[in-house]
Amino acid sequence: MGNIFPKDDLMREIISDAIEKEDVRLRAYATKKRFKKLVTVIEGLDKGKLSQTAKELKTKFACGGTVKDGLVVLQGNHIAKIKQVLISLGYDANSITVVPGFVR
Repeated sequence: MGNIFPKDDLMREIISDAIEKEDVRLRAYATKKRFKKLVTVIEGLDKGKLSQTAKELKTKFACGGTVKDGLVVLQGNHIAKIKQVLISLGYDANSITVVPGFVR
């Protein structure tokens, strides 16, 4: 027999998603890749939500990108705005570390 309160399942899913996002430690930095192109790298995202988060970030920044080895690599330098966008996606502000400048 199914649950008579389908909203309960939805609330559990929303709450568990919020708890998962609070437990992660994110690190974002900009670096240069092939042919001196700038990219923004975000590491520390949950493996299950990696491609979904990458898709949302690519849409927000209107850029290309990829998921590779547990990292989200976005084309271009988005360090100035990355923290605010991650916060708007539900990640805790205290768990996001943005490294200024370029990491080589």
